[in-house]
Amino acid sequence: MEEEPATTPEFKGVTVEKCDKMIQKSLRTPMVKFLKEHLEKSGCIVGDNFIRAVKCDKDMSGGYIPGEGIMVCSDQVEFQDGVNQVIIHELIHAYDECRAANLDWCNCAHHACSEIRANHLSGDCHFKREFLRRFMKIRGQEQDCVRRRVMKSVTANPNCSKAAAKDAMEAVWDVCYNDTKPFDRAP
Repeated sequence: MEEEPATTPEFKGVTVEKCDKMIQKSLRTPMVKFLKEHLEKSGCIVGDNFIRAVKCDKDMSGGYIPGEGIMVCSDQVEFQDGVNQVIIHELIHAYDECRAANLDWCNCAHHACSEIRANHLSGDCHFKREFLRRFMKIRGQEQDCVRRRVMKSVTANPNCSKAAAKDAMEAVWDVCYNDTKPFDRAP
């Protein structure tokens, strides 16, 4: 019996050019404008190339590169809402680095703190998003989501083992989860 050929996965994502257009649209949203304004008030310049579309070929939707800016992975985003979400999340990382003179991304606790804040404040863990991911729970879903996403990110840091990431997250949880700057409260 002959084996069936492997199926090619459906195209996921958009072109870099389309993603660039989506980024430009995102720059006009209230939340992105608010975060950019607070970055600049904190003394960090957000130039024209601070947020850019790139083809990543990895299972990630974007990232913040210290000293360079934000990348949005065109091959991992399909909708405007997804681009907006990536930019908001990464702008919170940029804000954290801007306001903390000694933020060290190799330090598991520093990394965990920024991830806690970015996942909590960006809306990554709102009920609607969790429902679409098929994570449904009546109580504690938002904090469970933040913890799950922090662990995924921090364990991807080559300086942080799973145990170190968990210990770091637990050590900084209360302070970082309750730090809502630049917002008055969690959006």
